[in-house]
Amino acid sequence: MKEKNEDKKGMHEILHSSQKKSGLSGNRGSAINSKLRMRPAKLFVPDFCPRQEFIEMGLKKLKEDKKEFEVEGRDFCLASKKGARREFMEDGHREMVDIMGDPKQAFFAVIDGHGGCAAADYVAENLGKNIMKELEHVGEDQEHELQQAIRQGYSVTDKGFLSQGVSSGACAASVVLKDGVLHVANVGDCRVVLSNKGVADVLTKDHRLSSEDERLRIENTGGFVQHCRNGVWRLQGSLAVSRAIGDQHLKDWVISEPETKTIPLTSDCEFLLMASDGLWDKVDDQEAVNVVLKEKDSLKSCKKLVYMSSSRGSMDDITVMVINLRSFLAADHLP
Repeated sequence: MKEKNEDKKGMHEILHSSQKKSGLSGNRGSAINSKLRMRPAKLFVPDFCPRQEFIEMGLKKLKEDKKEFEVEGRDFCLASKKGARREFMEDGHREMVDIMGDPKQAFFAVIDGHGGCAAADYVAENLGKNIMKELEHVGEDQEHELQQAIRQGYSVTDKGFLSQGVSSGACAASVVLKDGVLHVANVGDCRVVLSNKGVADVLTKDHRLSSEDERLRIENTGGFVQHCRNGVWRLQGSLAVSRAIGDQHLKDWVISEPETKTIPLTSDCEFLLMASDGLWDKVDDQEAVNVVLKEKDSLKSCKKLVYMSSSRGSMDDITVMVINLRSFLAADHLP
């Protein structure tokens, strides 16, 4: 014991001497050390989170079994495939049609989870319901109030998930079709592309750290952004997106406020392509639109796009949805 105490004392003297030589002793050393501490450490994820582990284990069997699946509805179809290196599917989706008995009113969303599937599953279950609840208080022809209601739906969903105490996050892109108008919103890098007379029109903005305004927003609030492996900018050395639902540990910088856009539907609006970044990282917007136009069968085109991305080396989860907009045109815009 005496030898150990002497060793500690000796180490302390060496450290003190080293600080003197380098000029780090006293107030100056404290100030410099304080600055060094401002540089955030890499993301720390607890080895064990009982609640999260319970949720993840409950879903694991289902997620592992569903490596590929497809959904076909009256005005939409979807194909999804689990990434080759993923333990289980972290993508999600949600479709709500015939809202309030109106066949021209619907909600669709594509969701891309990270850090587990808990956030993606929560968003799939709650985002559409929360947005629709907020829209109940908005009258017709009130575009600003309607967009604000959609933002509030995202905020309520974010707060609801954070209250679960689960460490996970999710990007999401959603559309509300109502009264012949398309309302688009997104956080993260799920993307919505409109086919307008065969031309791809990107309706969303990818919230990634390669975006200068997003990077500056984070750095101005004390976040640390660095250029990491494979040329990808990452927040705190971990997350590649700047907006998402969830991500409790990064909530000072990762906001859940979506960017929104409102577009009146015309006869030139043919279909929407909604997909997670598992598609867009490997397939160009116009190329994807061309596949749907050429294939004619929407479900087959979804499956073909999933295959294209996978065959080009995507290891990520891939989810692709096509929505037929003809069914949602206002009467005065019907061809």
